[in-house]
Amino acid sequence: MDIIFIRGLEIETVIGIYDWEREIKQTISIDLEMGTDIAKSAGSDQIDDTLNYKEVGKRIISFVEQSSFELVEKLAEEVARIVRDEFDVPWLRLTLNKPGALRGSKSVGVVIERGDKF
Repeated sequence: MDIIFIRGLEIETVIGIYDWEREIKQTISIDLEMGTDIAKSAGSDQIDDTLNYKEVGKRIISFVEQSSFELVEKLAEEVARIVRDEFDVPWLRLTLNKPGALRGSKSVGVVIERGDKF
């Protein structure tokens, strides 16, 4: 299995459990690794033969910008579901960061892995 990835995808969204967080947009950052087979596209050199990371990114951005979750866990799970279901990705690892959520730390977040890697 090969991996196509997106790193540091920053998106503004409503996320958090506190009242003040429900009234503003905060930046989250997503790193995404997606298991796929690149053999066909490597041979053909055609975008239609691969997992199009631009389309995946656009879909994630659209969803996250319109979302309003309390927990990063829920947001990560929903993004993973979209990628797996809509883009036929059998395995993924998603890291969702919420910078500034904990004083003294650069970021907090969650890493989830879904599907069978091999």
